[in-house]
Amino acid sequence: MNLFEKLLNKQEKLSVVGLGYVGMPVAVSFARKIDVIGFDVNVEKINQYKEGIDPTNEVGNEKIKETSVFFTCNENDIKKAKFHIVAVPTPINSDKTPNLGPVEGASRTIGRNLTKGSIVVYESTVYPGVTEDICIPILERESGLKCGVDFKVGYSPERINPGDRVHRLENIKKIVSAIDNESLETIANVYELIIEAGVHRASSIKVAEAAKVVENSQRDINIAFMNELSMVFDKMGIDTVEVIEAMNTKWNALGFYPGLVGGHCIGVDPYYFIYEAEKLGYHSQIILSGRKINDAMGAFVGDAIIKKLVIANKQVKQAKVVILGLTFKENTPDTRNSKVIDIIRRLEEYEIKPVIVDPQADAETAKREYGIELVDMKEAEDADCVVFAVAHNEFKSLSIKDIDNLFKNCNNEQKVLIDVKSILNKNDIEELGYQYWRL
Repeated sequence: MNLFEKLLNKQEKLSVVGLGYVGMPVAVSFARKIDVIGFDVNVEKINQYKEGIDPTNEVGNEKIKETSVFFTCNENDIKKAKFHIVAVPTPINSDKTPNLGPVEGASRTIGRNLTKGSIVVYESTVYPGVTEDICIPILERESGLKCGVDFKVGYSPERINPGDRVHRLENIKKIVSAIDNESLETIANVYELIIEAGVHRASSIKVAEAAKVVENSQRDINIAFMNELSMVFDKMGIDTVEVIEAMNTKWNALGFYPGLVGGHCIGVDPYYFIYEAEKLGYHSQIILSGRKINDAMGAFVGDAIIKKLVIANKQVKQAKVVILGLTFKENTPDTRNSKVIDIIRRLEEYEIKPVIVDPQADAETAKREYGIELVDMKEAEDADCVVFAVAHNEFKSLSIKDIDNLFKNCNNEQKVLIDVKSILNKNDIEELGYQYWRL
């Protein structure tokens, strides 16, 4: 009986190391089929899961309460599993170089608790070569076992889109890879238990690693192109959205829009590719240029706010700017690498301390990570400027009257409305006489 069959018969267990936006949905989904151990070093997070609370909002409180996942922060429990999935974050350092600390730490933890006959699969985004050149040696050193003989290793990049209720874990095709064909088939069979869209067997681990960083880099570049156009069109007095709507009438238009590119994937993964390319002596041109453009968009929006405040005859230093949204994208509490922060920092250069409203974001995380105090919508009144920075459903449902109630009692010509996500009807807003700007 092979490992896959033992998992099905519940003679062996699967562990998920790292229970965030990626690991939690994976653990809960597998728990419907097999026995799962969910491990995370964050004691507070584990306690929340045990209480049936999902801070990620990816699977919801009800499913957390119902799941059979065994939640633990005791690494010794990992010994009870034979199939391990690593789903820890892979952020970047302040100098934009890869921070492999979490994935190295997870490798040490698993290595200390690795048993013969196990399979370890990495889902964390890395540049090509990390799994085999960095992670496997750690596993071998910590366990005293030999990869390929005592245990096997694979790589299956995560493709979860936080906050997306359409493209879910189960209906996104899964890339799988491994050090040999035998373990590749086992890994593919295991993932096929939960991935309805099926799996794609990559020819090598490096191919699978590269596919992940490239698919996000491609999206990053396309958005960067639209962002560059939006900056130029702004100088020309041309509405970018109207240009895109016209362009999209052609069958082969790609349909990308300008925007703030943050988060743990698109805003990070290209730097992993750039880092490894430069180690090999190749200086990225297109990918790095795209990153520079996208990293500058927060400041660009900040400057647009200042310009509109001046046009509205507002005293910039004394202006009250209300920013709706802090998370890196809509309908998720995830604030990692949010580019809304860049707008805030730009305004602070003009001695403006904006008021931030975000009903989705975690207030404690916002305070800890960014030093930002989130406020309730009721505290966002008497604004000189309102910025729609994130397209949360709560903000999209606001009526014109709701929006107007956020402003000071003055003529509409003195009310500045910044629509970063282009969620408002431009004609309706401009007919009312607001100082309106959209990206």
